[in-house]
Amino acid sequence: MPTGMRLLFVFVVFGFPNSTTRAHYQMLLPQAASVEKGREVVIQYQWGHPFEHQLFDAPEPQGLVVHSPDGQKIDLGSKLEKTSRSSGEQEKVTIYKLRFKPDQRGDFRFVLTTPAIWMQEEREFYQDIVKMVLHVQAQKGWETSADQVLEWLPLTRPYGLQPGMVFQAQILAEQKPLGGTLVEIEKYNPAPPKQLPPDEHITRTARSDPNGTVTTTLPEAGWWCLTAHRENGRREHNGKMYPIRQRATLWVYVDETMATGGGKKSERKDED
Repeated sequence: MPTGMRLLFVFVVFGFPNSTTRAHYQMLLPQAASVEKGREVVIQYQWGHPFEHQLFDAPEPQGLVVHSPDGQKIDLGSKLEKTSRSSGEQEKVTIYKLRFKPDQRGDFRFVLTTPAIWMQEEREFYQDIVKMVLHVQAQKGWETSADQVLEWLPLTRPYGLQPGMVFQAQILAEQKPLGGTLVEIEKYNPAPPKQLPPDEHITRTARSDPNGTVTTTLPEAGWWCLTAHRENGRREHNGKMYPIRQRATLWVYVDETMATGGGKKSERKDED
C-alpha cells in the first residue's frame, strides 16, 4: 500500500464507536472564502447541524476577534448584528452577522468563542472556540496561531483546495499538541439534503495522532468543519455537577473543481 494511503487509513476512521451523531456545531461562514482588499464581505454565525442544515437559535457569542495579516488583534464583538433566518424547518431562528471590509492583503483569522451551553440530551455543557480564515489575495498568516487555549493550527492551507485533496491540521491545548483526542469532521450544506445518508457518512470521526495531527480528505466542494473535543472542568446545572466539553472547530473551504490557473471562486448563496 502506498505511504499516502497508509497515512489516511491510520488517521481517518469512519464510525468511531463513541462518536456523536447529529452533533451541534457553531458555524462561522463568510459569503466568500477569498475576497479582494477593500471588498466588504458578510460573515454569518449560526448554530445547529451543518450537514442536515437544521438550525437553532444561536447563543450570543462571548467574544469575536480577528487577527490581521500584520499581527493586529481586533475586537469585533460590538460589530455583530443579531438577526434571523429560516431554519431547515422553515422556522425563523436567531443568527448573527458581521460586515467586514479587509484593509490589507493576507489571511485574516477570525475566532469566535461561546459561553458554556447546556446540552440536555448529552447531559453536559459545550463551550466552543471557532476559527475561520478569510483569504485576501496574499497567502500570509493562515498557518499562524491565534493563541487560543484550544486551537487548530492548519498544516495545509485551509482555502484554495479542490475536491479530493488531503488536508492536515494540528490540535493544540495550551499551545501543546493534544494527542488521542476525538475529532469530528462534517460538511455544511446550504440547504437541507433531500435524503440523508447513514449517520457515519454525515459525521466522520477520527483521533489525533500523538503529535495532535489529523489527516483527512475533503471529497466535495464547500465548507467543512473539523471539531476537536476535550473535557475541561465541571459546572452546576439544577443542583448537580456536569462536565464541560470544550471544543475547537476549524472551518475549511474546498473550491469547485477547476483547471489549474483559472476559474472563479465560489460563493455561498444561502442568504435569506
